[in-house]
Amino acid sequence: MNAILDRYGALLDEVDAWFRRSLEQHPDQIACCNGCSECCRGLFDITLLDAFYLRRGFDKLPEPLKAEIVQAASGRLGQLSLVDPAFVEPWLLNGIPEADWDALMPEEDDTPCLLLSETGGCLVYEYRPMTCRLNGIPLIDVSGEELFDEWCTLNFTGEDPRHLTDLRFGFTDLFTRELLLFRELIRHLTGSPRNEVDLFIPAAIVMDYRRIIESVT
Repeated sequence: MNAILDRYGALLDEVDAWFRRSLEQHPDQIACCNGCSECCRGLFDITLLDAFYLRRGFDKLPEPLKAEIVQAASGRLGQLSLVDPAFVEPWLLNGIPEADWDALMPEEDDTPCLLLSETGGCLVYEYRPMTCRLNGIPLIDVSGEELFDEWCTLNFTGEDPRHLTDLRFGFTDLFTRELLLFRELIRHLTGSPRNEVDLFIPAAIVMDYRRIIESVT
């Protein structure tokens, strides 16, 4: 599994390189930086691949800090199970109808991510999920297809970034390779094919590998 995660890390490095290039080309239009936590609020789904990669970073934190975060994550998940009694350990979203996901992660939720430091930086920045790296700039493929046409309101206040061709990237290819790595991970863990296993960051923090594997097998 470490080899799969290493390859995923290399894929995430490509995303970071794209974001750095975008920032270098439009420094006056992009406010995103390490320490800005405007988008690090509420809950959002990440893949099991992201969860395993995130845990690499989390496991490197000091033990007292880890214990504090685990306690907070457990409390957050307990609150969510009160919202939806079907949402229980191992806290996978795939057992919940997508129509019920909104109740678990309402748009108005501005609760800070459990992995934010007191100064607003991410405690596992180098291991943060894919979606955290993609947030802030519209995702437009090199083909011109708009995969996600929204962006942070702090960015591009003077122009429409959808018209900036130098922001484009091979997102279709990126997401295809991400899916292939995810399938490889699931085959390695369970021997069975699976295209999607999603969870929240608090669930990634407290996840029990054995329970996860049993649940997706």
